[in-house]
Amino acid sequence: MAIPSGMKVAILVAEGFEQVELTGPRKALDDAGAETRIVSPAQGEVQGWNHFDKADKFKVDVPLEQAAAGNFDALLLPGGVANPDQLRMLPKAVQFVREFFDAGKPVAVICHGPWTLIDAGVVQGRTITSWPSLRADLSNAGAKWVDQEVVVDNGLVSSRKPADIPAFNRKMLEEFGEGRHSKQAGGARRDPAGQPSQSTH
Repeated sequence: MAIPSGMKVAILVAEGFEQVELTGPRKALDDAGAETRIVSPAQGEVQGWNHFDKADKFKVDVPLEQAAAGNFDALLLPGGVANPDQLRMLPKAVQFVREFFDAGKPVAVICHGPWTLIDAGVVQGRTITSWPSLRADLSNAGAKWVDQEVVVDNGLVSSRKPADIPAFNRKMLEEFGEGRHSKQAGGARRDPAGQPSQSTH
């Protein structure tokens, strides 16, 4: 299924994201006709990394404090260790992510990116994959963790690592093309404190 021309996709990153996990999926989205925007708490530019080494800097299109999930149709969350570890500590970032799920909008996440999903309280009952070191974290948050190159669960697309990007991109384009998923928003979720709460949508 093709992405609607002009579909607006937010790419949420902080300093230290894994560069190829942004550039690969972003190119696939742009080539498919989407409009991608980098959303970040960083000022002006945000630093990408190539594993343990600094890579390129990217222009921040929308400062996190000005970002509204309602202005976007889908969300992409690249990985890298430092990036999601910072995002999960920012209430604005956590709320931004949660609002995509509450609205049933598709979300694609790779590598260490699911850390932010845990703090957003949206992984309970979901089947997901990630970088292997997140297995216990996701399982403890109520997710079913599996070791596969790409997993799709009602609008949530996840992959483990940069080598999975080709499969990740294919499924991301399919799910984003399908638009809203009612089961993405449905059911109980846990708030960041770990208490059950009903999503408002």
